[in-house]
Amino acid sequence: MSEHRRKPSQPQDGGRAAARRAAQQPAGRRAAPPRDTHSTTEMLSGSHGEERPAGGRAEARRAAQRGASGGSRRRGAEQAGRGAGRGRAAAAQSDDRFLNYPRSDRDGWRRFVPSWKLVGGTCLGFFAILVAGMGVAFAWVDKPDPQKMAEAQNNVFYWSNGTQLAATGGERNRQTVSIKDIPQSMQDAVIAAENASFEDDWGVDPMGIGRAVVNMAMGQETQGGSTITQQYVKNLYLDQDQTIKRKFTELIISLKVGATVDKDEVMEGYLNTAYFGRDAYGIQAASQAYFAVDSKDLSASQSAFLAALLKGPNLYNPDGGLGDNASRDENRERAESRWSWILDRQVEVGRMTQAEADKWKKLGFPTLTESEQATGLGGQKGYLVETAKKYVMKQADITPEQLALGGYRIYTTFDEEKVKAMEKAVNKTKKEFLDAKQRPETDKFVQFGSASVDVNTGAIVALYGGDGWDKKHFTNNADTSGVPVGSTWKPYVLAAAMQHGTYKTAPTGLSPLSKYNANDLIVIRNQNGDPIPGKNGQPFRQKNESDKAYGYVTLREAMEKSINTPFVQLGMDVGHEHVAQMAKDTGILEQSMDQNNASFYLGTSTPSAIRMADSYATFAASGKHREPYSVKKVLDDGQKVPGFERPRATRAMDPEVADNVTDVLKNVIESPEGTGKKAQKLGRPAAGKTGTTDKNKSAWFVGYTPQLSTAVTLFRTDPESRKLLSMNGTGGVPSIHGGDIPAEVWTNYMIDALKDEKIEDFPTAIPIGEKADGTGAPSPTPSATPSRTPSSTPSATPSQTPSKTPSPSVTPSQTESCDPFDWACDDDGQNGGNGNAGTDVGGTDTGGTDTGGTDTGGTTDGGTTTDGGTTDGTTTEGETDGKPGNGNSNGGLFGGGG
Repeated sequence: MSEHRRKPSQPQDGGRAAARRAAQQPAGRRAAPPRDTHSTTEMLSGSHGEERPAGGRAEARRAAQRGASGGSRRRGAEQAGRGAGRGRAAAAQSDDRFLNYPRSDRDGWRRFVPSWKLVGGTCLGFFAILVAGMGVAFAWVDKPDPQKMAEAQNNVFYWSNGTQLAATGGERNRQTVSIKDIPQSMQDAVIAAENASFEDDWGVDPMGIGRAVVNMAMGQETQGGSTITQQYVKNLYLDQDQTIKRKFTELIISLKVGATVDKDEVMEGYLNTAYFGRDAYGIQAASQAYFAVDSKDLSASQSAFLAALLKGPNLYNPDGGLGDNASRDENRERAESRWSWILDRQVEVGRMTQAEADKWKKLGFPTLTESEQATGLGGQKGYLVETAKKYVMKQADITPEQLALGGYRIYTTFDEEKVKAMEKAVNKTKKEFLDAKQRPETDKFVQFGSASVDVNTGAIVALYGGDGWDKKHFTNNADTSGVPVGSTWKPYVLAAAMQHGTYKTAPTGLSPLSKYNANDLIVIRNQNGDPIPGKNGQPFRQKNESDKAYGYVTLREAMEKSINTPFVQLGMDVGHEHVAQMAKDTGILEQSMDQNNASFYLGTSTPSAIRMADSYATFAASGKHREPYSVKKVLDDGQKVPGFERPRATRAMDPEVADNVTDVLKNVIESPEGTGKKAQKLGRPAAGKTGTTDKNKSAWFVGYTPQLSTAVTLFRTDPESRKLLSMNGTGGVPSIHGGDIPAEVWTNYMIDALKDEKIEDFPTAIPIGEKADGTGAPSPTPSATPSRTPSSTPSATPSQTPSKTPSPSVTPSQTESCDPFDWACDDDGQNGGNGNAGTDVGGTDTGGTDTGGTDTGGTTDGGTTTDGGTTDGTTTEGETDGKPGNGNSNGGLFGGGG
């Protein structure tokens, strides 16, 4: 049994050979039995005749065990066999992977180096995805809505001849124009300088985009390469951030625009949105800013300069820019160099001949306008624009907020040459009469205002509003309220008398040859014959400018010499309502009328110069009135805005009445004793009236020819209190009258304004109305015994009820005094001359105003005063020492001497 169980002895060479043979066997197969005959026979004999199958699993196991104890060579052979098996397995596995990376057929670091197949396939796949993505984006992305600021425009105001007056009021200085208003020279210059392939490309420059992306990725400054289409897209649709995201968006939209938008539209959009410096956005604003011309009138040289600015106004605007490298000299040198290069570049790309380029270079760098003239509202422009804006808002019911958005084209009635003539006339007179340094107490704070209206249309053709917005004078003196008009109001009293008659002649009108008492300090009576009560119930006595006793004079003579008393009594006889209505019918606004006292008939009202010029134009037009207007057409996005038709004429008075008023006012200028005789220098038929107010706080001259009506006002205003100051001593003369400085300005202006107009005369005045005697009654019948025989020394107590029909033979006294105990006569008469804004002599206590030239007035329609009339109605009594008032007083609150 024990021998039977004993293991058979192993052949001496079986261990290593078996291991080698086992290693050489194919994987997964059993080991083959050894071929050694000797060992097989021995094994069979050791098994007592029991035969075992050769190559079984047990045999293989034993062979492996024997190999394990066979030393290092046996282990090395075994490991080699295993390594070969793994290699064959790995090779089989690599054939199954989609991407052989890391590479299985390389060792070490080489396993991580991609093959050319892998690189090429990856690039091809990425490009395919990119193209597919851009295709999808191109199909899905629409053009976005333009940015509001990219389309923000100014309001553009035009002179009456269609040239640009100013551009202002919008969020940006821009005026969009169509491609037909952009000259080919400008388009050629931009294409040559910015994008020579513009007319043929797809709207993008891939190489330029690539450079920009690389530079941004590396943190470097971005640079050019964008096409005109891309720049247009950036300006109109996108913000200006330099980011990869924005650049990619720009690329997609540019492709869309390039494929779907006409090239002319792209060029138009680009040049209307580009920034050129000098606060000018778009080609039209830039043309005005640098050359004061419309874009359609640009020369090739000017176009080349503007194209140079697109490189960057901060560095190419000759005005200079921000930063150490942007001085005026450096910028001009760069601008001239690029201007020259653009001319040469146009030759290079076939958009200009060499001869043309040489011609422009020979002429030299284009001359630029001064920068402050580009968009400023200096001189009279600010007042013109403000007047037109108010008219637009009223006529079209446009709010200030809507107007501030810009985009309106506003065609005004202002004549550029006439505006210059008016400014020239004022400046000439200032220089000749005023010296604020030598006479600061009298010549400082003196202000002028003027307006001129076309008689036949009502169009405001010129105005003078002050020194200018650029001089910090923002109140429009041509359209201000608070400056009383004085005796220029008297023609309305005369017109009402001729139109309606007095309470004694109605319905028959009164003739301008009717006589009224022109003496100083007469008692003014109502239509019942009772004295008008003055201060503390005492009779009201009207004061003239002087105490000269004129006696009874015709209304024609009273107008010529601007005597107060006849017109105050005439106004009472005609009736307050008729005088006020006559003024209103001729264009005077009711809110500007001071109707609370008897001196209303002498001009305590405060209409603007615009309204006075327009109102007197009614007399020139034989009684037809047209509302003043300053705008004749407005376009909004090319569409005509309704409401700007020429105002229709209305009948304010009978033609015969208006023509007789004109005849009387002609005499004011033509008569040697007329207060407006200085206007004779005009050298053509003219009519007009002077006006001077109490203590010379304002002086006026309003006059007209058959073509043009003009009003000029002069006043002084305290800059802090805004109250009127006396002009006594202004210009080195004791007192200022309407026939002095205002008449001088009026005449000088009218000479220039009418130099190209033919000389015309007014219609012949047909005698009208009843000739009334001194009481205002028609056909007086002299009595044998006059009801009143004036004496050289009137009684201490004047008669309260004079005769209703005094004899025309009555001769008023040459001097008139008052009893010292007659308080009313003393205080209200003799001392009233120095009264401020209405002592009881010059009028009632409630009239007048010391304010003037304030900024609370103005207009809402280019000629409509919104805050007229008086503002405080205060009075200041005259001297109280018993001395007579000075000769400068007009008597009454205002009005008088002219």
